[in-house]
Amino acid sequence: MIIKGKNWVFNISVLFIILLGAAAIAAPLVSPYSPTDQNIDRRFSAPDSINILGTDNFGRDILSRIIYGSRSALLVGIVSASIAVTIGMTVGLIAGLGGNWVDNLLMLLMDSLLSFPTILLAITVVSFFGYGLVQVMSAIGIIYSPVFARLVRAETLAIKTESYIEASRALGTPVIKRVFIHIIPNLLGKVIVQLTITFALAVVIEASLSYLGLGTQPPAPSWGLMLKDAKNYLIQAPWMAIYPGLALAFTVFAFNLIGDTFAEKLNPRVLK
Repeated sequence: MIIKGKNWVFNISVLFIILLGAAAIAAPLVSPYSPTDQNIDRRFSAPDSINILGTDNFGRDILSRIIYGSRSALLVGIVSASIAVTIGMTVGLIAGLGGNWVDNLLMLLMDSLLSFPTILLAITVVSFFGYGLVQVMSAIGIIYSPVFARLVRAETLAIKTESYIEASRALGTPVIKRVFIHIIPNLLGKVIVQLTITFALAVVIEASLSYLGLGTQPPAPSWGLMLKDAKNYLIQAPWMAIYPGLALAFTVFAFNLIGDTFAEKLNPRVLK
């Protein structure tokens, strides 16, 4: 089949994410070296046949650290996005189906979270719970849950006025059954689109917190930690920053493009 238009970019993005996920799962098999092994004799070695992407200030292999670093990036994206969508959908459904005071109270709580700058709120939550990958995933999940809550609430308020919902209510269908049969399937498309975007944002936040020393702790590999280590050697060993930076940029770009493509495909107003 001939790929036309923007579809080829979407296909490449999906292929990149699949390969990244496969590399993360099979990291011990595909990595040429251990990500924590130090070889002082090869500090700041430029890319060559021994170390394809070069080495860092401790002589650690850059390629191996990027492959293992993808584990933390994807894990944070999956877990934090799952936390965000679980909390957000629960709050959004309760707000959309509840009375005015329930709706106002829950949305006031969500708006209060949205009023804080994202990175500042992430630092606050991580500082409260402690430093580490689990804390980062929890913080990001809490931070992005209001986005899903407002999305699900708005869709629920629109869907519950449809005639088939009224007919289901008149037939005495329980609320829980109406939610799972009628409401959730009709808002799932927009939730999936937001989920891909949140995944990309979670990867960026994780790298930012690791860069600040609040996320993944050394010697565990992380793209944010690699960029932090590279900041003092940008002239001496630019490959220390270039390759993890490209890995981060391509991952975020791929998820954003997948989300945009889903948004177009699932939008009934866009001409196919």
